Amino acid sequence: MSLFKTLQKDMYQAMKAGEKVKTKALRRALARLKDKRIERREELSEAEEIKVLQSLAKQHEESIQLYRQGDRQDLVAAETAELDVLKKYLPTAMTEEETRQLVEAVVQEVGATSLADLGKVMPVLMKRGAGRLDGRLAQTLVKERLGSQ
Repeated sequence: MSLFKTLQKDMYQAMKAGEKVKTKALRRALARLKDKRIERREELSEAEEIKVLQSLAKQHEESIQLYRQGDRQDLVAAETAELDVLKKYLPTAMTEEETRQLVEAVVQEVGATSLADLGKVMPVLMKRGAGRLDGRLAQTLVKERLGSQ
């Protein structure tokens, strides 16, 4: 079953159960997926569906930060609840240690020796991490690794 159909099925169950937060989060996710499908004029692959959900999760995280800065705990709680729902449909992220190992392997493979090689390392790294890799953490670790040589 595709991710879209799973989200749809779970949304209907949440609606029947009266779970408002889950229903709202899944409706938003489904709307994004539909918009992307219309934009592309074709069905989305599972990887593309995951990218859409990841961008939505990232928006929730940014909103949480802004609401914390504005001391709006009510909105922080609402965004966090929706983010928790979305995270259940995303692949588990790589740990920092797994990311370090992947960075080391790619740096060795590409033959990167300085920060000037960042442009060679990052595309390979992001492709290998495919949906599980935190880009910011990866970039930080690559800079740390290449800057220390």
